[in-house]
Amino acid sequence: MKCKITRNAAKKIKEILAEEDSQGQMLRVLVTHSHGDHAHYGLDLDTPGENDEVVHTDKEIDVILEKNNEFLDGVKIDYLYIPEEGFVITNPSKGNHGDH
Repeated sequence: MKCKITRNAAKKIKEILAEEDSQGQMLRVLVTHSHGDHAHYGLDLDTPGENDEVVHTDKEIDVILEKNNEFLDGVKIDYLYIPEEGFVITNPSKGNHGDH
């Protein structure tokens, strides 16, 4: 499985993971709901379970993805400042380039 994290997102994620109450946890990308041929995504802090895969990214951040969930393979995590500040998770490999 693959996961891409942009430079802006990596900076924010590292800040979150450095907080005291985040110790021992990793970033999880999850599908909040899916319909048809695409999904909507969310982020959480968690520890991996038996149905998970830990993906190592080029930003030195490990990400937990649920095994065998086709919507999670190829996700991209970005952090935007405009129009409003926050994380944006898409999966370009599945034709998902943002919310609709």
